[in-house]
Amino acid sequence: MSAVMPNHGSPRAADERDETLPRTEQILCVEHLTVSFDGFKAVDDLSLAVDRNELRVIIGPNGAGKTTLLDMICGKTRPTSGSVRFNGTELTRLAEHEIVRVGVGRKFQTPSVYEDLTVLENFEISLPKMHGLFQSLTFRRRPDLMARIDAMAAQVMLSDQLARRAGQLSHGQKQWLEIGMLLMQEPELVLLDEPVAGMSPREREQTGELLQRISAGKSVVVIEHDMDFVKRIAHKVTVLHQGRVLSEGTAAQVQTDPRVIDVYLGH
Repeated sequence: MSAVMPNHGSPRAADERDETLPRTEQILCVEHLTVSFDGFKAVDDLSLAVDRNELRVIIGPNGAGKTTLLDMICGKTRPTSGSVRFNGTELTRLAEHEIVRVGVGRKFQTPSVYEDLTVLENFEISLPKMHGLFQSLTFRRRPDLMARIDAMAAQVMLSDQLARRAGQLSHGQKQWLEIGMLLMQEPELVLLDEPVAGMSPREREQTGELLQRISAGKSVVVIEHDMDFVKRIAHKVTVLHQGRVLSEGTAAQVQTDPRVIDVYLGH
């Protein structure tokens, strides 16, 4: 199935920002976003806003449009209509790599790390300007880069795993490694799709603490189903149903919303 492509006119450079829009506390503003696949509206006139340093969790039943929303924010899927603005830049006009460059990072549900390389080498590859044969051949382990990798390894609880091959890590550790690799790109907005799926209870707890640390300096949007985990981490919760926003508020507020209970929590 292919989405109907919008006509946004000529593309703008990735670093070109609409200076007529003030820099506000809302880092992400989604307005009237719609995408149709062969006539089916997977996302239907959806609007939401995410503040700076906010940890937003998006929940909802299967087919509610959660992953499709993240796909449109990061440029994987083009909307039929609507707007996605990040720091005043219209993302729907940009290619996926340009969206990464302006500061949006995306992690998918399944860990995607280089299993034959060590944890250290995975971090090295994720360094900005390390993509390409020439960059790889000329890379040197300078003290400043190693200090940066050491700090990131500590943040994602992998300091004692740097010499291990990524394929030897537990599922949860692979998730942390990929989150760390994503953070090495220094995004301002981090998009995570079910980051604790398949984790042990202890790993879920540690991941919740990790996400709270990250949101102290970045905006984080998480898709999740585990309501205990959602209650532990979310600053605000958005509930989607049939491609629309059904409810929004604190975890306690959406849990007691009769509409949410009816279409999601009650099942």
